[in-house]
Amino acid sequence: MRTKFMFLFFKSPFENLRRHAEVVVSCSSLFEEAFNAHLRGDFLTFEALTDKVAELESKADAIKRNIRGHMPKGVLMPVDKFQFFMYLREQDKVLDSIEAALFWLSYRNVKIESQFAEDFEFLVRLTKKAIDLMLPMMDLAVDYFKTGLKEPRTKLKSIIRDIRQVEHEVDQLERELIKGIFQSGGDPVYLFHMIRLIETISSITDHAQNASDMMRAMIAE
Repeated sequence: MRTKFMFLFFKSPFENLRRHAEVVVSCSSLFEEAFNAHLRGDFLTFEALTDKVAELESKADAIKRNIRGHMPKGVLMPVDKFQFFMYLREQDKVLDSIEAALFWLSYRNVKIESQFAEDFEFLVRLTKKAIDLMLPMMDLAVDYFKTGLKEPRTKLKSIIRDIRQVEHEVDQLERELIKGIFQSGGDPVYLFHMIRLIETISSITDHAQNASDMMRAMIAE
C-alpha cells in the first residue's frame, strides 16, 4: 500500500470526496419523497423537492470542481490518481442520474398507472438503498487509507458486494417492469415516457456500482 504520510502534512483530497458523497447521499431521501409525491399526484410537492435536488446537484458540482482544480501538484496519493478521479466521476453521475430521472418525470404531469405504482416504489426504494451505502463506503475508505488496517478494508469489501447485489436486483426489476409496460399496450407516448424513466432510474445504481468497482480497485493489494 502507498504511504499514508500525506494525511499528516496536508489536507487529504479524500475529505472533499467525502463531502461530495454527503451531498449525493442527502439526495436519496429527496428522490424517494419526490417520486412518491408524483405517484400521489402531488405535483407541487414533487416540483419543490426536484428543485431542492437541483440545488444540491449544483453544490456537488462546486465540490467536484474544487477537487479537480486544487489537487496539489506532485502530491503522493495513497491510490492511483486516475482511479481517484474515475471514482469521483461515477459518484457524481449518481446525482446527475437522480436529477435526470426527476426532470424526465416532470415533463408529463401524468400519474403512473396504479398497476405499476408498487413496482416503481420498490425500484426507487432499491435505488435509495444503493445510494445510502455510498457514504459508509467512503467513511471506511478514509479510515483504511489513513490506517492501512485490515478491518475497514474487510468492511469495505462487504459494502461493495452489497451495492453490487442491489444493482443486480434493480436490473431484474427493470426488465420485468419494461416487459409489463410493453404488454399493457396503450398510448405510445406514455409507454416511451415510462420506459425511458425506468432506464434512467436504473442508471443510478449502475453508477453506484461503477463507483464501488473503482473503490475495489483502489483498495486492491
